[in-house]
Amino acid sequence: MKKHDLILESLSLVNFKNYDEAELSFSKSINCFVGDNGSGKTNVLDAIHYLSMCKSYFNPIDSKNIMRDCLFFTIQGVFNKQDDHHKVHCAVRAGQKKIFKRNGKDYDRLADHIGLFPSVVISPVDADLIAEGSEVRRKLIDGIISQDNRSYLDHLIAYNRALQQRNNLLKHFAAERRFDRESLDIWTEKLVEHGAPIFELRKHFISEFRPLVEQIYREISGNAEPAEVKYISGLHETDLQAILEKSVDADRRAQRTTAGIHKDDLEFEINHFPVKRFGSQGQQKSFLIALKLAHFEYIKKSTGVTPILLLDDIFDKIDDKRVAHLMELVSTHHFGQTFISDTHQTRVPDLFQAIDSEVKVFQVSKGTCQEVMHQAHG
Repeated sequence: MKKHDLILESLSLVNFKNYDEAELSFSKSINCFVGDNGSGKTNVLDAIHYLSMCKSYFNPIDSKNIMRDCLFFTIQGVFNKQDDHHKVHCAVRAGQKKIFKRNGKDYDRLADHIGLFPSVVISPVDADLIAEGSEVRRKLIDGIISQDNRSYLDHLIAYNRALQQRNNLLKHFAAERRFDRESLDIWTEKLVEHGAPIFELRKHFISEFRPLVEQIYREISGNAEPAEVKYISGLHETDLQAILEKSVDADRRAQRTTAGIHKDDLEFEINHFPVKRFGSQGQQKSFLIALKLAHFEYIKKSTGVTPILLLDDIFDKIDDKRVAHLMELVSTHHFGQTFISDTHQTRVPDLFQAIDSEVKVFQVSKGTCQEVMHQAHG
C-alpha cells in the first residue's frame, strides 16, 4: 500500500435508507455495484460519503435517511489510512443529535472530522452545478477547501452565523420601524473579519483549481474544445467593508444582507461560451466530471491523501468514447480506491478486464448487496 493511500476496508449498515442490515468488505482498487434503478446502489455510496463528510450527499436532513418505520440508523466503517486503522461510527436517531465517533471517541465538533477521510462524489445530481443558482456552486468551493483547510471552515461557520444575526436584525428593524446603525455595524464588522480571508482563500483555490479542470476536460473530450472556470466576486473590485457599507440602504429595503462573499459565484465556459446555455448534454456531463476529478486532484495534491472516488451512475448521457477516456483516467492516474454504481451488469468489469486492477462486483437488489465477482490483479 502506498503511503498516501486511503482505503475503506469494510462497511456496516443498520436501518440506513432501504438497508435493514448489510456487512460489506471491499477491494482496495475498484468496487462496482450493479442493479436496477431504485435497488439501493446509490445508498451504499452515500453511506461512504456520510463516513467521510458527516452528512448525506443526496438528502441533507439526517432523519430522512432512516429506514421507513425505524427509529434510527447506524453506519460504521473501518478505514486504513497510512497503515493506521480507524473505526468511524455514525448514528442518527429521530429527534436527537447526530452521534459521530472515531475509534470510540465522540467528536466535540463534526468540523474536526472533515478532511480526515476525504472523498469525491460524481453523480447525476451534480447537474445542479450547471443548471441551478450560485448557492450550489459556492457549496462546491466550500466543500473542497474545507477538506483541505480547517481555518477556512472555521471562518465560513463564523461568517454564516454573523450573516444570520445581521439578517435577523434587519428584519427586526423593519418590524419595529426603526433603524440602529451601530447595532448593525457590530455584525458588519464580523462579516468583514471572516469574509475577507474567505475571499483570499477562494481566490487562491481557483488559481490552482482552474488549470486542473481545463486539463482534465481536454483529456475526457479528446482535446475537442477548451474549458474554463471563472470566479465571480464583488471583492475583485473593492474590499468587503466598502461593499457592505454601500449596500446598507438596499439591505434595509430587502431586510437581508444583499452583498458579500455569500453572493460569490463560478462561471463555467466551453469554447468561451457558457456551458449552461450552449453546452450539449455530453459536453455538460464531461464538464461536470472534469470539475469533480479536478476536485479529486486538488485534494490529493494539497493534502497528500488520495481521496476515495464515488462514481454514481455516471454512464448515462455520455458517449462510449468519453466513457473510455474516463475509465482510462481512473485506471492510469492512480485514483486509488473507487466505488462505481451502474445499471449495466457487465460494463464496468469488462472495461477493467484489460487493465491490471482488482475489481469486486456486488449485485444490489431491493436493499440487499451480495458480492458476486472478485477479479484479482492479473
